[in-house]
Amino acid sequence: MRIVAHLDLDAFFAAVEELERPELARLPLVVGGDPRGRGVVATANYEARRYGIRSAMSCAEALRRCPDAVFLRPRHRTYSEYSRAVWAAVREVVPTVERTGLDEGYLDVGEVAEDFGRARVVAEAVQAAVRGATSLSCALGVASCKVVAKVASDRRKPGGITVVPAGREASFLAPFQVRLLPGVGPRAEARLAGAGIGLIGQLAALTDAELTRLLPGKVGRLLRERARGVDPRPLELTAKSVSIGHEETFERDVSDRERLHEELRRMAGRVAEHLVSSGQVARTVTTKLRYPDFAIRSRSTTLPAGCADGARIGEVACALLDRALADRPGALRLVGVSVSKLETHEQLALA
Repeated sequence: MRIVAHLDLDAFFAAVEELERPELARLPLVVGGDPRGRGVVATANYEARRYGIRSAMSCAEALRRCPDAVFLRPRHRTYSEYSRAVWAAVREVVPTVERTGLDEGYLDVGEVAEDFGRARVVAEAVQAAVRGATSLSCALGVASCKVVAKVASDRRKPGGITVVPAGREASFLAPFQVRLLPGVGPRAEARLAGAGIGLIGQLAALTDAELTRLLPGKVGRLLRERARGVDPRPLELTAKSVSIGHEETFERDVSDRERLHEELRRMAGRVAEHLVSSGQVARTVTTKLRYPDFAIRSRSTTLPAGCADGARIGEVACALLDRALADRPGALRLVGVSVSKLETHEQLALA
């Protein structure tokens, strides 16, 4: 049975900032550009949304609506670190994933769940895995296809799960505004509104003649099919492995530097074994740290030549750990090491 989930992290950029600075959680928070310039809102926390502040709104308008809002510039490197941790946690539950952004993507739940009842349990496990790895929350929509899962994931935010069993796709979509249907842009919405079509169910019910008059060509037929809950698109997957890594969460937070170095060298040895067995070398080494408050840091360096030597990878990983701890000292909940920019020995011979 085909079962797809759409995962959407709740107010992702703002949620990360709240984790890093918990005092922001009770304040209206906007992540975006300069409110006194031409900046645009990237995201806003739920406190700020009470004032009508939304993504893509000008920061000047956001400031007008809420003069007490806290404005922060985006920190994309930090968000990328959290995103990597989220998707690593998700893949522990559902291996096959299509990431469509830092904060959202599709999961092949049918790979691990035989029916929609079991799919809800899997969705709950995904939420628990994300929360346990990062303290972030996410909403999921579960359905038989991408378009319905996407709409469903937005129904119970923050932190909810909406399951649309097979056969109920069209009735689920029907009462929602047509602009919520993925693929309906401002021009299509305006054309449909001009004909009195404001709901997805009304779009689904259009005859061929009406559809040709309003939305001619393939686009119109595609949107009507989606309005009926029909979407055959598969998950778009990247089959090639781009990194190899290992990480571990400690039973108790560890501050002893020698112990941390020892753990990293042991992990580096396991990563090197994987490289050797697959006939690969790596040029980039990354060390990952997670603090007791779930803040994440990573530091990377690129070597002048490919390496599959565990001792060398461990040495580099320890130096990166020291560099990160110089920026933010403290005990750690987790450490990990990974390698990327992988090459085969054959590629090196041809270089």
